[in-house]
Amino acid sequence: MRFPLWPYLARLLGLFAFASEMVAAALGDFEGHADVGNPKRTGSTEFDATQRNYKVAGGGKNMWFTNDALHFVWKKVSGDVTLVADITLDGSVGDPHRKACLLIRQSLDADSAYADAALHGDGLTSLQYREAKGALTREIQSNMVGPRRLRLEKRGKYVSLSVARIGEELRPAGGSFRLELEAPFYVGLGVCAHNDDALETAVFTNVELHEGTIPFPAKPSLISTLETITLASKDRRVVWWTTNLIEAPNWLPDGTNLLFNSQGRIHRIALSSGNPVTVDTGFATRCNNDHGISPDGTRFVISDQTQGDRKSRIYTLPITGGTPKLITELGPSYWHGWSPDGQTLAYCAERNGAFDIYTIPVGGGSELRLTDAQGLDDGPDYSPDGRWIYFNSDRTGRMHVWRMKSDGTEQEQITKDDYNNWFPHPSPDGKSLVFLSYEPEVKGHPENKDVLLRRLSLANGQIDLLAKLFGGQGTINVPSWSPDSRKLAFVSYQLVP
Repeated sequence: MRFPLWPYLARLLGLFAFASEMVAAALGDFEGHADVGNPKRTGSTEFDATQRNYKVAGGGKNMWFTNDALHFVWKKVSGDVTLVADITLDGSVGDPHRKACLLIRQSLDADSAYADAALHGDGLTSLQYREAKGALTREIQSNMVGPRRLRLEKRGKYVSLSVARIGEELRPAGGSFRLELEAPFYVGLGVCAHNDDALETAVFTNVELHEGTIPFPAKPSLISTLETITLASKDRRVVWWTTNLIEAPNWLPDGTNLLFNSQGRIHRIALSSGNPVTVDTGFATRCNNDHGISPDGTRFVISDQTQGDRKSRIYTLPITGGTPKLITELGPSYWHGWSPDGQTLAYCAERNGAFDIYTIPVGGGSELRLTDAQGLDDGPDYSPDGRWIYFNSDRTGRMHVWRMKSDGTEQEQITKDDYNNWFPHPSPDGKSLVFLSYEPEVKGHPENKDVLLRRLSLANGQIDLLAKLFGGQGTINVPSWSPDSRKLAFVSYQLVP
C-alpha cells in the first residue's frame, strides 16, 4: 500500500521552521551560542524576550596570549558593525580578571583573530585584539574604570571602543587599531571566568546591534588620543583624549608628566590625572609640534611662529614657563634634538629653498650646517652618548632613517625597506630606535594616514612592529621615550561621523 509523502514532508518542514523560529526567539538578535576553546565548565545563554536581556555564563582559563576560552553568543555579519550594551558582572568574589565582552571574531577557533570591548571584574576596561590567527593578544586600556555601558565599533579597517558610566552618554574611550577581517565574521557577547574551575555570569541589557556603514558627513569630527605603549608587551594605555588636535608628546625626566602642543600652546599633563594645564610661553602662542625638554629637565625648547614674518623660530624657556629666549635668528627653523651635555640644539631649517640639518649652541650664536645632500633632511635626534645624530632623508628617492657623527661626518643609511620612515628617536638606554613608517605611496609626513610605529634594535638592526594606527603628522615628531626606556608616548587619531 502506498502512502502520500507530501503531507508528512510538509509537516516536517513546518517543524523545522517552527524550531528555527524558537531558536531565533531564544537568542534575540543572535543566531547561536557555544563554548570557544573547550572550557572545563560548560557555559550557557538565557534570553529574556520581555526585557531583552542576555544572561551569559562562561568558564575558561583566559582570553589572552594566543588562545581564548569563553562562552560566546553570536551572529554572523559582514561589513561595518556596532554592538552596544549595558554590562553587569554578577558577584564580587570572582577572579578580578574575569571578563564580560562585546566581541568580534573571525571564527569560533580558540586562536582566532578578534577584537573585544572587555569589562574586567576589577573594573579595568580595555579594547583587546589579536591581529591574526595564533598571534599574541594586545590591548588599549581605557582611562575610565568600571563603566556601565560599552560600545564596540568596527568601521572599515579600524575598531574602537566607547564607554559610559550610569546615567552618562557614551563617549570615546580613545585609541583604535587596524583589524582586517574576512567576511563573514562573528559578532556577539562573551564571558570568560579567568579560572577554568569556575563559571562566571554577566548580564547584558539594552543590547543594540547595528549592521552597515555609518555615513560620514562632509567634514567628520577628529578625536586625538594621547597614549603610552609599553615596549615589552606592546600594550597601550589611554592617558587623555580630546576633540581638539593635539600633537607630539615629550616625556618629562620625572617620568610622571608629559608635554604636548595644541592650538598653538604647550600643555602639561600628569599621567595619573588626565587634566592638562597650559604652560606659560609668554608671547609665543603659535607653537608647532617641534618642542622638547633639556637633558637636565630644567628647560624646554619650542618652535614658534608668532612674531614677525610668521616663520618658525626656536626659543628656550624655564621648565615652569616664562618669557621665551630667541635662539635662531633665521627662519623657518624646527627643533628636533638636544645634545646629552645640554650645550647644543639640532634642528631642521629651510635656507635658500633647501631643508637641511643644522646645529646651534643652546645659548644662541652661529648655526652650523651638517647636511647638504639633494632632497629633504629632517628630524635630527642625538644618541644618548652624543656621538651620533639620527635623522631622516629622502636623498635616495625614498624617506629613510640615516645617522651621522654629531659633527656631520660619516653619514650612513640605516633603514632600507619599502616604507617611508620618519622621525627616528633613540631610546635613553641606547638600545633601540623608534620611528614612524608611512606606506610607500605617501609623500611627506601628512596627518590622518595609516601608519606604523616601529622599533629597530641598534644591536642587530632587526625591526619589529609596535602598533598599527591612524596618525602621521603629530604622532611622534619629537623625542617621546620614557626616562627608563620602557615606554613611549604618542598621539593617535580617529575620524568619526
